[in-house]
Parts: sequence; C-alpha cells; structure tokens
Amino acid sequence: MSHANYIPSTVSPSSSVAAPEAFSRARAWLVDKALPFWSTRGIDTHVGGYVEQIDFDGRDRQAAFKRVRVIGRQIYVFSHASLLGWQGIAQARHGYEFLIDHAWLGPERGWARQLDRDGSVRDPTPDLYDLAFVLFALGWFYRASGDPGARVCAIRTFDFINSHMRHFSGKGFLVEKPSTGPRLQNPHMHLLEAALVNYEATGDECFRLLADEVVSLFADHFFDRTTSTLAEYFSEDWSRHPGQLGQLIEPGHLFEWAWILANYQRLTGRDLREYIKALASFAERRGVRRDNHLTCNVVLSDGKILDAGSRVWPNTERIQAAVAMFELCGEDPREIFESSTRALFDYFLTGCTAGTWIDRIDAYGAASVDHVPVSTLYHLMIAFAEMLRVERAVEDAFHV
Repeated sequence: MSHANYIPSTVSPSSSVAAPEAFSRARAWLVDKALPFWSTRGIDTHVGGYVEQIDFDGRDRQAAFKRVRVIGRQIYVFSHASLLGWQGIAQARHGYEFLIDHAWLGPERGWARQLDRDGSVRDPTPDLYDLAFVLFALGWFYRASGDPGARVCAIRTFDFINSHMRHFSGKGFLVEKPSTGPRLQNPHMHLLEAALVNYEATGDECFRLLADEVVSLFADHFFDRTTSTLAEYFSEDWSRHPGQLGQLIEPGHLFEWAWILANYQRLTGRDLREYIKALASFAERRGVRRDNHLTCNVVLSDGKILDAGSRVWPNTERIQAAVAMFELCGEDPREIFESSTRALFDYFLTGCTAGTWIDRIDAYGAASVDHVPVSTLYHLMIAFAEMLRVERAVEDAFHV
C-alpha cells in the first residue's frame, strides 16, 4: 500500500517529556537492560561469536547463519561500552577472535559475507557493506583494547578494499564482487563511518584519504542541491537511477549522513555545515510524521511519503543528527531528543523482553516483524551514547 499523501492520525502525539527524562530513560535502558542482556544472552557460548536473532521472549532462534556485518556491529557495541566504563571488553574480544578465525579469507579474497552458525564459510562474497562494518569493528576494538593485531587487520582490510573493490570507472567502489544491480550510496556511507573511526583511533593517513574520497563522492554525486536530497540507487556513472527507483529517499540516511559528516568536519576541519543543515532540514520537514514523531521509512525526492511505516534505526539517526546540529550550529536538540526517545519507547522498546526491541512497525503502529534482529543494537548504542555524551553541554547551554 502506498502512503504517498497519508499522515495517519491513529496515535495521538504524546506530551513532550522533559529533556532530563529523555536522558535518564536512555541511560537506564542502555546500562541496566540492554548491555546486561546482550552480554549474556547474546553471546554464542557453544561455537563462538554472537547470536544472530532472538524471539520476543528473549530466546535464541537458532538461526543457521551469522552475518559478518552483525559480528562487526556487536564488537563495536561492547568496545564502545568498555570505553564508557562498562565491562564489555571480554565480550568484544570474544567476537573479534571469532571474526578473525573464521571470516578472513586472505589478502586476495578479503572477508566472507556470511558464516554458518558454527563459523564455517556460508557465503564468501566480498560485500562493501560488510567490509565497512569489519573495518568499523576493528577501529573500535583497537581503540578500546589497544590490541596491535586489530590495527594490522584494519590496514589489511583497507588494502583489500583499495585493491579489489574499486569500481572500474575509478569513482567509488563495487557494492559486491562480482557486482550486480544498481550502485548504492549506503555502503559508501558506512565505509566513511569506518574510515573516520580508524583515522581517529590510529592516525593512519590512509583512512583520512579514504574518508576524503567518500566525502567527495557525496558532494559530487550522492547529494542533489536542487532538492537537498540524497538518493539510494544510482547508475554506473553515478547519475540517479532512472524512474522512481532513483527518486527514493530514506530520511534516516539523510540524518545519518548529517551526523557522519559532522564527525568528518570535527576530525578534518573542513566546513560541511551547508550539507549537514540541508540533509537534516529535509529529513525533519519531509520525513518525520507530525502525529507521533516517528521517522518514515521512505519518501520521494519531492517530499511525498511513500512508506509511512518506521523502523528503529531512522529514529535513532534523528537523535544523532540533532547532536550534530547542536554541536556545529548551536541548535536546541531537546525537542528532538524528547520526541524521538518517547517514540522509541512507545513503539519499539516495549512489548518484548527488557533490553530488546520490535524492529519494524507499519504505518498504523502495528509490529511487522516476528523476531528481534541483533543488528539493531548498534543503532541504539550510538544514538543513546551520543545523546548522553552531550547531556551536560545541553544542560549548560539551555539551563535545563
């Protein structure tokens, strides 16, 4: 069903919570519920690595596969938790060692995309999205542990991407190898995210150069100044894919790019506020529902809503973009912190085992999933950690 002109009003907007309550709810959920749950129930103690899926009662669904991107995301979660003072380094190392032992296929083949539950290779395809999350995990694990092996693996991963994943045009990278389907911005966005993490953690110039390259792709091809939008699908020459496919806009990705570009500006000094403001503004005006403050899944480049349903991650990215706009432009983030935190707790962090989530709802607010995907914790961890990181600065700036 298309929701092009539909803003449902089946749920009345909740009254705004106070900013201190948003901070306290995020902190309590993350520290008291999510991290304790996933540090025990989310660890595969039988064969190593992490659980891929659980049911809504908190039990392992015994998925037959393990995605490398999920292993990377969970390594990040526990590494970041460790840096915040929570004892997570052992859980991070558990995933790191499983990843190294099972998913690395050598300098000519890179990292597998998917493993069987026992760690044997299920799909050896080099996939840029998964490679980005391996690189992301290695940077965070190195930062948390200081393990020199993680830095070596990060350089090897960079070398593989640089040598084997480049597009024949010289502009950007293959989505997978061999390449199929349209070109995508999303794996490049996560590659930028991973490059910045490693550049900050190691100071290695190769990661700065990789970040520069992806930001140039963003400015020259991904971003459209006329509409202030960022498309998902592109042709081989980086023109927008013909037809409606090239007009699909995911507001969550606009928010996510805004936050990542803000990190790039922080680390390099290059002023990207023009892009950051444009992305956040379009997503806020066209991608956030007025009735319940949920971020929609998909709109068109003219702003019409195509999919008024929502997932956890577009709402967490709205929080991160608000952090960026506060730190770079001085904009008050409290309303967004309040409304997005309330939306997350009202729709996604309820009706399931404490510390877990309902990942997807339809336009009417009904759950449209049958399990808890572990991959979502990465989004909640970043958003809540970022919001809590600026808590004192927000209090000082606006006398909360």
